Amino acid sequence: MTTTESPDSSPGPHQDQPVKHAGAPLCVADAALVLLHGRGATAESILDLADELGVHGVAAVAPQAQYNRWYPQSFLAPLETNEPELSSALHAVDDVVSELVERGVPPDRIVIGGFSQGACLAAEYVARNPRQYGGLVVLSGGLVGPGETVVDHTGDLAGTPVFLGCSDVDPHVPLERVHESRDVFERLGGDVTERVYEGMAHTVNDDEVAFFRDRLQTLVERKPTPSDSDPDGGDGQ
Repeated sequence: MTTTESPDSSPGPHQDQPVKHAGAPLCVADAALVLLHGRGATAESILDLADELGVHGVAAVAPQAQYNRWYPQSFLAPLETNEPELSSALHAVDDVVSELVERGVPPDRIVIGGFSQGACLAAEYVARNPRQYGGLVVLSGGLVGPGETVVDHTGDLAGTPVFLGCSDVDPHVPLERVHESRDVFERLGGDVTERVYEGMAHTVNDDEVAFFRDRLQTLVERKPTPSDSDPDGGDGQ
């Protein structure tokens, strides 16, 4: 694992935090994975998931949140109560994605995923920045904000595979919000898979890992198209 400093391109609590790297070097990677840790966790800990996925040819990147949290309140709280941390967190994800694109990994070969608070951040980033990604994997999370705000997203995901996995009794993530997020991503043109696991704790299970692994393996095995080599073309933005 290697570490770089996040570019301090705008003020915010997460802009001076390190970014951790694992897996294949970007110069030879067939795909990239942006992983977002949950509240109280770290970039290093979420990269353990990349090791568990075990797909060769994937560069894994994990930004670190200040104080090990992306925003202070519940993801269901009014948006303003999670500022400026939420905007800074979204900016941190965008910094990572933009750097990947600048270094030759097109958006449709970038999978963005996370667990818990990191899953909510991943979902919110993709919904606010819709284009064709390699995939979105939301593990025990959903879109951020009160119910009336999640329907405001517009744009086109151009068939991006979207996975939402959660327990039916998760103490932190109401099942209704998972369904609401599913509906939004379907409306945005995502190829959505929702799986609800009966009685599961707030955790990641083998079925979710298998789906995640298959998505990455598909990207690695898919031959690049001409648009893949052009970061400014074919991303559906």
